[in-house]
Amino acid sequence: MSFNFYDEPLTFYNVMLDDIRKASQYIFLETYKFANDAIGIKFRDALVRKAKQGIRVIILVDSWGTSVAESFFSEIKENGGEVKFFKKLKLSIDFLSRNHLRNHRKILVIDDKISYVGSPNITGYSINWRESVLRIENELSLQFKKIFLEDYSLSKKYFPNKRKFTRGIKQGDFEIVKDLPSSVFQPTRKKFLSLIRNAKKEIIIETPYFLPGSTIRKALINAAERGVLITIITPLHSDVELFDILRNRYLGLLFKNNIIIFQYYPDNLHAKLMLVDNETFCIGSSNFDYRSFRFMHEINLLGKNKNIIFLIVNHFAETKQDCHIFDYDKWLKRPWTLKIIELLLVPIRHFF
Repeated sequence: MSFNFYDEPLTFYNVMLDDIRKASQYIFLETYKFANDAIGIKFRDALVRKAKQGIRVIILVDSWGTSVAESFFSEIKENGGEVKFFKKLKLSIDFLSRNHLRNHRKILVIDDKISYVGSPNITGYSINWRESVLRIENELSLQFKKIFLEDYSLSKKYFPNKRKFTRGIKQGDFEIVKDLPSSVFQPTRKKFLSLIRNAKKEIIIETPYFLPGSTIRKALINAAERGVLITIITPLHSDVELFDILRNRYLGLLFKNNIIIFQYYPDNLHAKLMLVDNETFCIGSSNFDYRSFRFMHEINLLGKNKNIIFLIVNHFAETKQDCHIFDYDKWLKRPWTLKIIELLLVPIRHFF
């Protein structure tokens, strides 16, 4: 049993590629973005070589996140591999809401023994971002294999039994939380709420897109009032400018209620992590926003493994070195034009 945590793209991409090259049975890859750039081509070519060797290669990518044509993967398919695009975009009256139901999960499973779960896509676009990915080498990989094959088989179908497909998987001290688009079930949101409400000492949340609904905002404020030390780590500027404007509307209220906010400034912070009382961690694909909770297929791993927690704590410490504390006075003096844009964005906050 071994676990490795990575946050620098060049490092973990090389480790992933090395594991792919050593595969002897199969490679299952599920991701939101797979780009036709230097990184995407490296992965595509490595997967082509494995397919030519007779290794089973299956890829599931999202049609919204992945802009490449199907022909980009043609050589994989010509050599016995399988590639599927999750729910292609369709023109309809409810175009925006219907096409927001995306597969945002990121899983790589190799040979029944190695699996990856976390935040990164397969793209050079984010090569300078700060990410979070856990490499797992133990029996948990079999669970991720089952989840991948289920996702692949159902990728174009309606989910008639959402309770079945959102049922958590527990194994020892670990729990895999699966999420599907729903305004009712939302297991990730409910799990986050439970962790916040039951926290006794400390909560650390690191996310690129921090826009929780009123229930979670209230739970965070209530936790701070009862003495829980709460830290939010989020980028100063993400890759979605309008999102940042809308997000900033709520930061002042949280900061005023004794919630510490760190803003990462070198580039985009894309890591998705949560740590409660230094004993329960969460790592996966979910952002801390409406869109992730309501419209996305997500996957997260929770657990109490002390070795993983140690690695995540070190990651937080390093991240904070490149952060500024939220400037509340500057926030109060932000231009009235931004305040108007914030108000205009509120009605469509679920789509960010």
